[in-house]
Amino acid sequence: MPKSAPEDRETEGPLDESEANPVRPYVDLGGIKILPREGLHLRLEIEEGSKRVVAIGLDFAGSTLQVQPFAAPRSSGLWHEIREQIADQIGKQGGTTTPREGPFGPELVAEIPVAAGQQAGGVTRLARFIGVDGPRWFLRGVIAGEGAIDPDAATQIEDLFRSIVVVRGSTPMPPRDLIPLRMPATPAGASETTAV
Repeated sequence: MPKSAPEDRETEGPLDESEANPVRPYVDLGGIKILPREGLHLRLEIEEGSKRVVAIGLDFAGSTLQVQPFAAPRSSGLWHEIREQIADQIGKQGGTTTPREGPFGPELVAEIPVAAGQQAGGVTRLARFIGVDGPRWFLRGVIAGEGAIDPDAATQIEDLFRSIVVVRGSTPMPPRDLIPLRMPATPAGASETTAV
């Protein structure tokens, strides 16, 4: 599968560690680094059994961005394949997905049913699935809240996604393995939440 990424990824992000400015005050979360910004709240999503960090949640400007970095092959991308799997998965949950072209290339806009007790109310929430293939990594983002609906809010959360630096490391890893994430050394405004 070919790689899927914006043409200006190497300069505008999401960046590989080798492309990032080492002087900037990044918060180091292992597989990714985040630039602190006013109003940004960071959450670590922890897998209950293993207690490992499985995703980073970023709350910013009325939106939520969940990010996960994965190992990927050097020459091919994962996003085209993963998009199809996400669409299948959401379809099985009774939701719908609409493919569209976004600022990072192809993305999925999903309407996901929300379990609201036993009543048969068709309550759904909107989410945008975005993905970028980088050098030996793939970064997936899920945007919910204002950034999934409002164009101005979307621009702010897309800018946040672009500011992420992926630290692939030199350890051999099978494609699709989650690049290990960890707590920041100084938990500035970070709070633990358990992934459901």
